[in-house]
Amino acid sequence: MTRRETFPTTLSTDRPITLAILAMGGQGGGVLADWIVGMAEAQGWTAQSTSVPGVAQRTGATIYYIEMVKAPDGAEPILALMPTPGDVDVVLAAEFMEAGRSILRGLVTPDRTTLIASTHRAFAVAEKQRPGDGAADPQAVVTASGVAAKRVIASDLDALAARNGSVVSAALFGSLAGADVLPFPREAFEDAIKAGGKGVAASLKAFGAAFDRARNPEAHAEPPAPRKPDPLADVGHVVYDALLVRVRADFPVEAQPLLAAGLRKVVDFQDLAYGGAYLDRMRELLAADRAAGGEAHAHAFTTACAKYLAVAMAYDDVIRVADLKTRGSRWDRVVGEVGVKQDEILYTTEFMHPRMEEIIGTMPAGMGRWLEARPGLVKRLDRVVSRGRRVRTGTIRSYLALYAVAGLKPMRLRTLRHAREAAHIDAWLGRALEVLPRNYQLAVEIVGCRRLVKGYSDTHARGEAKLDRVLSAVPLLVDRADGADWLRRLKQAALMDEPGTALEGALRTVASLEG
Repeated sequence: MTRRETFPTTLSTDRPITLAILAMGGQGGGVLADWIVGMAEAQGWTAQSTSVPGVAQRTGATIYYIEMVKAPDGAEPILALMPTPGDVDVVLAAEFMEAGRSILRGLVTPDRTTLIASTHRAFAVAEKQRPGDGAADPQAVVTASGVAAKRVIASDLDALAARNGSVVSAALFGSLAGADVLPFPREAFEDAIKAGGKGVAASLKAFGAAFDRARNPEAHAEPPAPRKPDPLADVGHVVYDALLVRVRADFPVEAQPLLAAGLRKVVDFQDLAYGGAYLDRMRELLAADRAAGGEAHAHAFTTACAKYLAVAMAYDDVIRVADLKTRGSRWDRVVGEVGVKQDEILYTTEFMHPRMEEIIGTMPAGMGRWLEARPGLVKRLDRVVSRGRRVRTGTIRSYLALYAVAGLKPMRLRTLRHAREAAHIDAWLGRALEVLPRNYQLAVEIVGCRRLVKGYSDTHARGEAKLDRVLSAVPLLVDRADGADWLRRLKQAALMDEPGTALEGALRTVASLEG
């Protein structure tokens, strides 16, 4: 989105020009600040930059502040070290919520500030740690920027930079040049990039693309999102054609896309036989759905089961983590994101913190239960294994260790962890099947409550505990016409906070309904 006004865009040189850059670690905020300062000095200006580190909640968010002035000969200007609310000419935000943060800090004002922002999101720790979808609403920033800024130039500059083999700082620099706010020609910007000496070709390419988009946003609009392929055809390279035939032949069309995605997920998690077991279980659930009149509900129960059963069957465990970390596709992705050249060597360091709970979970079920029955022994062993380790997977020894753990995949279905996951799945789906003939919509909501469970270790255990607490209210809701609505409210309450305070309050409310 770009908003243009009729006023002159180039800033006056009669006073210092002020710029603030808000960026997170890895986004090149310091490089961008150096480019701006270097360009100003090369043009005969006096320029100064300072940086103010932010908080870890924003992954190392930092504010870089720049002042520049065309000082008379012989004069030594005094420049400020910190941005002052209401006194910033240009704000460059390397991420959309950083743009919002600049507005909250008063750095963006409607009578002065040009706001240049990338609209992509990099989620804060507080957003990620919420049990459900904790992402902040970007629409609030869109609305605020339309009021708070004199001029707004915003688009997905991170994606633009990636398409051109660079990072968002180069695209922000191009947008700054295209905005015509600084009294320097395009060549001065490009010379500043060349003077940096690193990644020049890719940076200039991203710079040029962003420059053109800022100058003519309509002609250089963001490309449309790629059309999603047919999900049934997309999994053809993963599963046997026979499994695909079963999906098409045995299940209603409404559920087929999610069944295809679920099939791919469980086969990738384990093997083809596991995918067959997933479809066998789904046939049983479909039969119950049809018996309960599911056709009148567009088979909503089967569709929900297709999604959440696959998620439940493809749980996170140490075998899965090791498998993902040793895949060639993961290495290719990291190499691409880092931008490794042919003559460069990349090493990755993984932080691992194994605990006895995870180790016991990977043992055969009988052996794991035998060890759990000896808490003293478990405690002594935990003191040995439960400590953080930095594993350099670029070394043969460390890679082989992870590869060996991933190699336990064939025995996964005999482990204690799998036995417990299977038992919990049976209990969860059993509750839904009991309710299905009496209250169809409530049964669908019971299936959807599985979204409370995610991750592994303590996170997984807390999710399962919350799921059990939410489902404990089902007997009170099964004969109510609004039972599904109440269960949905309980699920949302469970997603609101980690301790479950909101959930306990909602459960008391449901309990009072009987009164």
